Amino acid sequence: MDDDAQDPHASWRDWHERREATVAAPYGPLALIGTHWLADHPDGRIPAVPGHWRATEDGVALTAAAADSLSLDGKPFTGDAVVPADDTPPSHSRISAGELRLAVIRREGEWAVRVFDPGSPARRAYAGMEASPYDPAFALPGRFRRYAQDRTVQVENADGRARGLDLGGELSFPFEGTEHTLQVAFDEDDGSLWAVFGDATGGRSSYRFRFLRPGAPGPDGSVVVDFNRSLLPPCAFADHFICPFPPPGNMLPFEVAAGERRLKGALATGI
Repeated sequence: MDDDAQDPHASWRDWHERREATVAAPYGPLALIGTHWLADHPDGRIPAVPGHWRATEDGVALTAAAADSLSLDGKPFTGDAVVPADDTPPSHSRISAGELRLAVIRREGEWAVRVFDPGSPARRAYAGMEASPYDPAFALPGRFRRYAQDRTVQVENADGRARGLDLGGELSFPFEGTEHTLQVAFDEDDGSLWAVFGDATGGRSSYRFRFLRPGAPGPDGSVVVDFNRSLLPPCAFADHFICPFPPPGNMLPFEVAAGERRLKGALATGI
């Protein structure tokens, strides 16, 4: 085991540097310049996006002419194709138009096309994230309790619409002598947990809410709740993301003065 792996401070610095690199990457979250819901474009034409787009049951039907200069799977594309929802990183999106990457997404049965531009104003203006140095007081012993059956709650999203948020259980942990809980999502594929939470710093010294990904719990449900690795949600970087707000019960009454807090400089809005 190397020194960084043994030292939580050094491990956190490495994690933060990797996060900065991911955010600032050419097709990172700062590159998103549009999320276009096809229901808003019944004629199939999206402003400033080449091609003709139409929602179907199986995916988005794309029709392109040579003048559209679109590529599909790395090759110039003309004609018709049905493109399913794309879960790959934007840098690997199947559809491109020059430097633009076009990603098909689906949310609650509705289809949209996202546009990522490495030359976006947000990416050019990015000056980094404000993040608190590692504090062992915010690395807490937690325990996950899975619900007997998954639950779905309606929560407001960053675009002003309410959508269902699937929840798989509760994560409990102590802080300054009091037990607290967060409702969390449970990934069936790898067993990892994910939470959307707010705290007493939200809207003041931190973004209004943040994400936490504590990993997979042990066989006994134990998991470290490390708020030092609190994440800014994608909508902190671009207005076109539709991040869910914290579900009921996930507003913590204390200050989580740890992890990623907000953006530096001109982009530091939405706090």
